[in-house]
Amino acid sequence: MAERLDSAGLTFRQDYFGDPAGWAALVCLLKDIFGIDIGPLQQLGGPDPTSMPFGWFDAEGKLAANISAFALSFVLNGRLVHAAGLQSGAVRPPWRGRGLYRDVTVKALDWCEKRGFEAVILYTDKPSLYGPYGFHAIPLHRYEGAAPIPSASAPPARPLLPTYADDLALLQSLLKGRSPVSTSLAVTVNAAMFLINTQLDPDVRISFLADRQAVIAWKIDEAGRFSLLDVVAAEIPPLAVILGGLAITPASVEVLFRPDKLGWEGVPQQLESGTRLMLRGLGDAAPDFPAMLSPMAEF
Repeated sequence: MAERLDSAGLTFRQDYFGDPAGWAALVCLLKDIFGIDIGPLQQLGGPDPTSMPFGWFDAEGKLAANISAFALSFVLNGRLVHAAGLQSGAVRPPWRGRGLYRDVTVKALDWCEKRGFEAVILYTDKPSLYGPYGFHAIPLHRYEGAAPIPSASAPPARPLLPTYADDLALLQSLLKGRSPVSTSLAVTVNAAMFLINTQLDPDVRISFLADRQAVIAWKIDEAGRFSLLDVVAAEIPPLAVILGGLAITPASVEVLFRPDKLGWEGVPQQLESGTRLMLRGLGDAAPDFPAMLSPMAEF
């Protein structure tokens, strides 16, 4: 599966997110390898409290290889799955080919098994890398179609800025009590990922429908196509109410999860992306209907 572990000059550590230097080393690793800055997460409540990182550090404290596991329960075909997620998997080029990534991956999967998680999921652009560990890819689908007539009675939404303390507190409260956005495939609680994803994509808009106590993550492009990324609410409002609250009449709609709670039907389209969602456990389970996890849950 991989070369024998060669960790000469490195020190293995785990559970280092509480150490400012350890967290900074992960931020630096992901910025250097992927160009992603997760540093703002510290101002948005910090990393997921269930996170357990596994990594190899050099003598100067630089992180050579990392993978992090965390609790990520999700709904699949109406059933709540007690699952974990893997994220932030990376190895710096000078240390590749030494078995480090296999080592941290095995350690993370062992940690998941000892804690009784029945499944593990991850996103990757290298699906063949994870097949030997028992992962299989799940086909992902978005939905597209004509926009419904916006509800004229919907009170206007207001923008939310997670970098504002009051808006952040509201978001955190609603994320704790959210319902899965779909019965086919959806996360339950994913506060840290939702919050950091509001900062990683400048085109994402976050709006609050006060009368529905619902947060809407959305985009609209120059052609007038409305993209619904996520809805955070105890009860998911209809798409017509969402559009009415946002005061927009889009030319078309795409929903980036199965819209079974939106009172709207679109046509499923396979997601064109190099990134794959992979599942370990539950046999060969897959959604009964075309579906995908919200992009705000990507990790």
